[in-house]
Amino acid sequence: MADPKGFLKYPRTTPTRRPAELRIHDWKEVYKPFPEDTLVSQAARCMDCGIPFCHRGCPLGNLIPEWNDLAYRFNWREAIDRLHATNNFPDFTGRLCPAPCEAACVLGISADPVAIKTVEQYLIDKAFDEGWIAPLHPSVKTGMRVVVVGSGPAGLAAAQQLTRAGHDVTLYERADRIGGLLRYGIPEFKLEKSVLNRRLDQMRAEGTTFVTGAEIGKNLDANQILNDCDALVLTIGSTIARDLPVHGRDLDGIHQALEYLPIANRVQEGDLDVPSITSEGKKVVIIGGGDTGADCLGTAHRQGAESVVQLEIMPRPPEERDPTTPWPTWPLIYRVSSAHEEGGDREFSINTERFLGNPDGTLRGILVHKVETVLENGRPNFKKVEGSEFEIECDLVFLAMGFLGPEKDGIIAQLGIETDSRGNISTNERWATNNPKVFAAGDARRGQSLIVWAIAEGRSVANAVDTHLMGSSDLPSPLAITDKPIAVL
Repeated sequence: MADPKGFLKYPRTTPTRRPAELRIHDWKEVYKPFPEDTLVSQAARCMDCGIPFCHRGCPLGNLIPEWNDLAYRFNWREAIDRLHATNNFPDFTGRLCPAPCEAACVLGISADPVAIKTVEQYLIDKAFDEGWIAPLHPSVKTGMRVVVVGSGPAGLAAAQQLTRAGHDVTLYERADRIGGLLRYGIPEFKLEKSVLNRRLDQMRAEGTTFVTGAEIGKNLDANQILNDCDALVLTIGSTIARDLPVHGRDLDGIHQALEYLPIANRVQEGDLDVPSITSEGKKVVIIGGGDTGADCLGTAHRQGAESVVQLEIMPRPPEERDPTTPWPTWPLIYRVSSAHEEGGDREFSINTERFLGNPDGTLRGILVHKVETVLENGRPNFKKVEGSEFEIECDLVFLAMGFLGPEKDGIIAQLGIETDSRGNISTNERWATNNPKVFAAGDARRGQSLIVWAIAEGRSVANAVDTHLMGSSDLPSPLAITDKPIAVL
């Protein structure tokens, strides 16, 4: 462990965000550099808790007390080795993961939890700055060919693990660049794409082959791809966006979030001079209160929106952990992202009745009403508050209400892959689909989830594929197929 009294001596400290009035004028990451001496004191707060529940809070099983102790002792090289032992991409999770490990931190029972995510990001950024991140090559090549379809975090993790196991891995991506939602769904101010690119350079040097512009099941024959490899892994994500089919949905000015966000990222990539969908000078409404909605919010601020309102059908969460989500479960609490700090209004318990249009077919506003949340058979249901209707004037609406599973009309249809009642790819306990040569992981299998779950699934399916091909595997598998988030005690 680190300092036995560290949690008593040092308060929780996390990186400071740059002033909102400044950062909305650029697309750089929002946080200031974190001083090393402060980082060491944060690592020192990791206490001798006996049973580190943070391990179970993290789907990857990150060895958090170990690398906190090593960081406290300035053993940076050993610390990054322990971090990489369980996580291929701490540079992604350190920026994008909501840190369920911190929600499960034992210190968090009665005080502020250890700033685990802060230490994680510092370690990996220091390792890249010092030149410690090098390609890892297998000692033996197996001659087995593996295809991975989809280059989000699950696909990248699976591909890297299988390449390091000695297989010849080709990763296919339908977009023009590798990265999936990391590339075109996450705004630059949350993940500068140079962070993604340096990892892809490492993977190329290790021997993973990337093929872009390849939509298997559309411009490439899925059965031919399958016949030419020894195993195929589907990590195609959950990409069917939940729609809002109310009156006026066909008006000009209503877009899904993933119609909007990739365009802004392409401007930053240099593909476009100006975005084809922009919030500049417009009154914007975002329907959906999650991370995707916040990404739309921060993007709208940087494009110069006149006003932004974010609507959420759920009631406003409590400020502190509620008895319904006790430690060490993930607490449902009111959170303020960097985008929320930058402006805009947030409205809770609001449902959209209809979109309102101008005679020329353009959007002029939405009609909404308040709702009460009632539990029916243990599930929330929303009851309209009579007489609560009101209009919100707007020029643009972005729908950020989540996703309903992978698209079925491409590779899934061509290979005859079975899906479950939720529309996700069905797998057995060894991550295999109804075709024993085809495996699946990530959001396409478990449904829309966190980046840390995607990486854990990618590592686990790599173990399953390696075992299928070789009879056994030394690759770690952090998840059993039945794993669920930690249960209420």
